[in-house]
Amino acid sequence: MEIREILERNPIIPAIKNEDGLNEVLESSSEIIFVIMSNLINIQGIVKKLKEAKKIVFVHIDMIEGLSSSSYGVEYFISHIKADGIITTKHNVVAFAKKRNVSVIQRFFVLDSFSFKNTIMHIRENKPDAVEVLPGVMPKIIKRICNLVNVPVITGGLIDEKEDIINALRAGAEGISTTDKKLWDF
Repeated sequence: MEIREILERNPIIPAIKNEDGLNEVLESSSEIIFVIMSNLINIQGIVKKLKEAKKIVFVHIDMIEGLSSSSYGVEYFISHIKADGIITTKHNVVAFAKKRNVSVIQRFFVLDSFSFKNTIMHIRENKPDAVEVLPGVMPKIIKRICNLVNVPVITGGLIDEKEDIINALRAGAEGISTTDKKLWDF
């Protein structure tokens, strides 16, 4: 699965965090979905419903309540949940997933020049399949990151207007994730 190709077809990625989002996203035209909040009890059912609807599912593994980000927790997730890929902020999880041939999107919060430099360094070291940069309403920073790395850049966080999407795409982002349902089919 090539993330860049998926993003070309689906630059706006619905991100769901509850049952309402799940039910609505099942009817959306988007091919790729981010599950950003869940728990150990409901994650398997969420992924199963999305897969039955022919969606490509990436799960934010750090946000699964009750699941450890140790290698045992990640191995359990990979073996039992059957998502198409994971989202994580943790470098050890990126390395573990890559060794298991699981697609991984590494999420970074860019808050200052120090976190910007660390983001670039970690992208180059970890070589995730894609990165997600937050907050998504900083076109200047998105453009700088896109110019410095050779992986698809997705942006999210605080995206709540069409203008935010347009600005992020113009800055070079290849995808935008949002929990705002009114933007899912923009």
